[in-house]
Amino acid sequence: MKRMIIFCMLFFCSTMMLTAASPRTVKYKQILNKIGVLKRLVKDKDAELLHTPENFVEGCLSTAVTCFKSGTLKLQPASNQDKGAFTKAIRTVQNFTYRNSGKNCELYEKTCESYEKKTPKEFLKGFENLMQMLYKNECRTHQS
Repeated sequence: MKRMIIFCMLFFCSTMMLTAASPRTVKYKQILNKIGVLKRLVKDKDAELLHTPENFVEGCLSTAVTCFKSGTLKLQPASNQDKGAFTKAIRTVQNFTYRNSGKNCELYEKTCESYEKKTPKEFLKGFENLMQMLYKNECRTHQS
């Protein structure tokens, strides 16, 4: 009976470890949620156009992440009523860090200014696409 209980506990613990999300996956999901908040609250009309990275190369994304992070500092809320939630979302995005996988990325890395300028909503859509790519990659590697 004692062995059966120990076996059940080990089985339960190992199952829970396999299904638990990695800290990076949780962070990526949190950033995606905050981008959704920003998309709802951002001023899009008469707003500054922002350099928007696109055509991401997997494994060489740190410059794109840096461009998006610096671009979010230029975003403005659509109304003063939303300023608290907007500022909190910006702060969360600013605390996000990402490092490349270590590949040789000089061929793919660009300066922020080399990317086309787009509206704040298009900018956030690009950031969302990047974070979804990171999230899916992390989920795939965590399952393997």
